[in-house]
Amino acid sequence: MSTNSLTGHVRKMTSKLIDGQVEYQLPLGEHSLPLNELIGKHLSLTHSGNINCQECGKKTKKSYSQGFCYPCMMKLAKCDMCIMKPETCHFEQGTCREPQWGEANCFVPHYVYLANTTAIKVGITRHTQIPTRWIDQGANQALPIFKVSTRLQSGLVETALAEFISDKTNWRNMLKGKADSIDLKARAEELIPQIEARLADIKLKYGEDAVERLNEEVVEIDFPVMQYPTKISSLSFDKSKKELEKEQDLTEKTLKTVSGTLMGIKGQYLYFDTGVINMRKFTSYEVTATY
Repeated sequence: MSTNSLTGHVRKMTSKLIDGQVEYQLPLGEHSLPLNELIGKHLSLTHSGNINCQECGKKTKKSYSQGFCYPCMMKLAKCDMCIMKPETCHFEQGTCREPQWGEANCFVPHYVYLANTTAIKVGITRHTQIPTRWIDQGANQALPIFKVSTRLQSGLVETALAEFISDKTNWRNMLKGKADSIDLKARAEELIPQIEARLADIKLKYGEDAVERLNEEVVEIDFPVMQYPTKISSLSFDKSKKELEKEQDLTEKTLKTVSGTLMGIKGQYLYFDTGVINMRKFTSYEVTATY
């Protein structure tokens, strides 16, 4: 049986939603590996031991903030805590790490949405990341409910809603199966009146047009999964603490391979018959895919 291989540094899996079905590709350096057609077939992913920062290209022993070296992680605005917690944006205080980056990425339309990832949750995303953000979270349904002017404002709306529903995804439950359908429109009608006072405060501070109520349709998302696991076993290119303790001489020649039959893809996870691996966690790792 003939085999093919591609080698390169991992980037976040790219996706397209076509007629409700997600199609995935795995970027490896300059290459891109179509994954849907490999479901049901054997796939091996071997890490060479090399990790190179996706920003500056320098070699790093450890990946920070999903693909950066420590110096870049500390200086880049995209790695600041306010990206995870947009309500803590400090641009107005003049302390943004990269003001031009902030203006281009944070002072653009954002959406506050409800999603179903086995339970209802609230989230935010830039206008350019719809529906990618929902796919990355493994959501089977999503509904944008507000459009706001800036990332900070989206964070303020999100935290208001997070008092009533979760703003986190239970990734283990998400990986175990397809979410039961939720009437997201009905839930939105229940939730929004509960945050009217908070919305009024935001509009008072930032202007009446800072928050726009939307009337969109629910987006349905179907992931390419042959079979969901009943138990989640995580796979990793990183050595466990126990493995590290056993080795006295760690060299760059050490290889770590994740392999098996590819059973499906959901979020940023690959399902093998041997376990699941979060590919986004290993952004900037040099990997050879053999298929």
